[in-house]
Amino acid sequence: MRALPPGSLVVSCQSIPGDPFDSAELMALMARAAELGGAAAIRANGPEHIAAIRAVTTLPIIGIHKVGDPSGVFITPTFEAAAGVVAAGADLIALDATLRPRPDGRSLSNQIGRIHTELGVPILADVDTFGAGVAARAAGADLVATTLSGYTDGSTPTGPDVDLVRRLAAAVDCPVVAEGRIRTPEDVRAVFDAGAHAVVVGSAITNPTHITAHLASALPPKWSTRPHP
Repeated sequence: MRALPPGSLVVSCQSIPGDPFDSAELMALMARAAELGGAAAIRANGPEHIAAIRAVTTLPIIGIHKVGDPSGVFITPTFEAAAGVVAAGADLIALDATLRPRPDGRSLSNQIGRIHTELGVPILADVDTFGAGVAARAAGADLVATTLSGYTDGSTPTGPDVDLVRRLAAAVDCPVVAEGRIRTPEDVRAVFDAGAHAVVVGSAITNPTHITAHLASALPPKWSTRPHP
């Protein structure tokens, strides 16, 4: 099993369907650029993209497979989804570890146990709340990540959930990974100061459309080229 080194910057190289960068080849180039910039690991979605990234880098890959209804559990929701990304070259599996019902009706501990036994890779539990993080560790997760904070309760937070990182780091006996809305060096320092083992950054690095829109939102109305209501 390949470990995620402490103090790691993990770059999430994922694309959105319909985006100009939505291709395995381009995500592989993103991963190479991230490695050259100092990334210690890559997070990627789906067997095709993971295989393309594995072909160009030896960095650890955190693999996921988004399957099913995005309003529910769809980040690597089943053992079969995990098996596909491991076969493609993933070193760790990230999965939705919220307290919501799983689509195959199995328990989180059942899925984690089977992945450990049959695939032999560590599990990164993507959680939304403190309770879910504690439960994920009890179910056998090797690492816990704040990936889904703010995405399951209808809230619209604007920055990383530093408080959740701090609470989990003090409560669970495994590494805590900070992920979600991390955009600046100050955000990175804040989550590491709160006890994060590693940090995952995605859109702020690998989504040019998102980066452009974020900066364009600061333009004064008289200069902005975007339509206004």
